[in-house]
Amino acid sequence: MLARKSIIPEEYVLARIAAENLRKPRVRDRLPKARFIAKSGACNLAHKNIREQGRFLQDIFTTLVDLKWRHTLVIFTMSFLCSWLLFAIMWWLVAFAHGDIYAYMEKSGMEKSGLESTVCVTNVRSFTSAFLFSIEVQVTIGFGGRMMTEECPLAITVLILQNIVGLIINAVMLGCIFMKTAQAHRRAETLIFSRHAVIAVRNGKLCFMFRVGDLRKSMIISASVRIQVVKKTTTPEGEVVPIHQLDIPVDNPIESNNIFLVAPLIICHVIDKRSPLYDISATDLANQDLEVIVILEGVVETTGITTQARTSYIAEEIQWGHRFVSIVTEEEGVYSVDYSKFGNTVKVAAPRCSARELDEKPSILIQTLQKSELSHQNSLRKRNSMRRNNSMRRNNSIRRNNSSLMVPKVQFMTPEGNQNTSES
Repeated sequence: MLARKSIIPEEYVLARIAAENLRKPRVRDRLPKARFIAKSGACNLAHKNIREQGRFLQDIFTTLVDLKWRHTLVIFTMSFLCSWLLFAIMWWLVAFAHGDIYAYMEKSGMEKSGLESTVCVTNVRSFTSAFLFSIEVQVTIGFGGRMMTEECPLAITVLILQNIVGLIINAVMLGCIFMKTAQAHRRAETLIFSRHAVIAVRNGKLCFMFRVGDLRKSMIISASVRIQVVKKTTTPEGEVVPIHQLDIPVDNPIESNNIFLVAPLIICHVIDKRSPLYDISATDLANQDLEVIVILEGVVETTGITTQARTSYIAEEIQWGHRFVSIVTEEEGVYSVDYSKFGNTVKVAAPRCSARELDEKPSILIQTLQKSELSHQNSLRKRNSMRRNNSMRRNNSIRRNNSSLMVPKVQFMTPEGNQNTSES
């Protein structure tokens, strides 16, 4: 408005707007980091430009099991239909070569009853009847309207061949459907991980921790947990390794490295000199391009199939200075698990430095614990003082209410001049 009225020159207004735009920081949306393993456990990997597609047909059973359900059902239906049609053509050719089609077309009425002992298959007059007979043979329905005779050895051979092919198709397709319904990753759907991992002090050491649990009552036998760190690295020769995998040891007091997953457990990794997290501090964690992959393996108790559950944690999903809350309680002689608090964490005192600095200067941990103790005492004092003030205010309000409810004394004057005091 001022520029239009020529109070302020237009050139000055444009220059001022441009200067203000330059001063404002331009915040670009950070692109989401491509993770190697999704939270659901699926591998985030796309295979492209595969030239040797014939290798998948060499292992046809695994290929059929890996297909989607709609593709499997289509192949299941088409395999039976194609086999029925193929053998229907063969039965029609047998009847045509033996002259059964012409015999049924030329004779009619009572004359057809005498053909049952001379034809290969009775009542096969057309391709439709041959198709129906093919279905009856392969699925062993046997309505009784069509049947074989002893006139054609070729028909007996076709019968044996169709039975063998039908059994093979049944075995393969039913086996594929059974394997798809009993796949190991179906059991992994009830193996859950905490959404966030935490880094806190345990037994005087910085530890990387996460929680794992099983929702079913049937147990996972010989369950074991493996942890790997995946990050992009560059070798001294300049070679870029986009997916560099490093194993992380798991702190397990049991020598067999197996866990008894009867209740949710907190898996702990001590960040020591062998850990790839040894030089990472709390401030460096946000800028790290790493992904911690967790793999839980075990044998399903009910089926005996080995299953595997996976998840991963990127830098944004690792909470420094937090600890998981307890969810296992004892109620009336039975241990109870509250899964509503499965991923809940609380903030605890933890040094913000790396594990290397903590090993070099152990006094950092003592100072951190002392500060947290002082802050805890101060918070308790403030809480107690607030409680005292609230109680005093409550007592004062009760006294005021009691004083207002007291009955006043009233004096009445009698005609004789005597004063009678009564309480109303």
